[in-house]
Amino acid sequence: MTHLVLHFLNSSDNAVFGSMGLWLFLSIGAVCLFVVFIPLVTFIENRRKEREAFYQAEIIRRLAEASGEGAKAAMELMREQNRLARIKMLEGMKIGGIINLGVGVALVIFLRVLLGSGQGSPFLCGLIPGFIGIGMLTYAFFLAAPVD
Repeated sequence: MTHLVLHFLNSSDNAVFGSMGLWLFLSIGAVCLFVVFIPLVTFIENRRKEREAFYQAEIIRRLAEASGEGAKAAMELMREQNRLARIKMLEGMKIGGIINLGVGVALVIFLRVLLGSGQGSPFLCGLIPGFIGIGMLTYAFFLAAPVD
């Protein structure tokens, strides 16, 4: 194995160094992406969410301590935030279901046209994301608790 490394380092062939340079570039890029960038972005996002939760809790605490009306306002604020979060979740399920259904139909059509019917039925694998989309839409429209 060491003779290959020495061959790369001692060779004056530009093609060898070109491929080695590309390998070094991609490996350094991968290390930067997975060791530095993704953990940093995750840390920053978690700090932002923690800060927002702290500020919301502080506002609700101050409203609750203010008076009887403040406690009622704090409870209404919490209910409204919960309602908005449920609406956002259901809307996300609807969008995700429509996208999955569209991907499944497009995959069925694409594989049917690409492979034809002589190769068996590989186009049926498009039914997998299609049925996932149907399941998400069924949950969002019929099974989820209604938002008041």
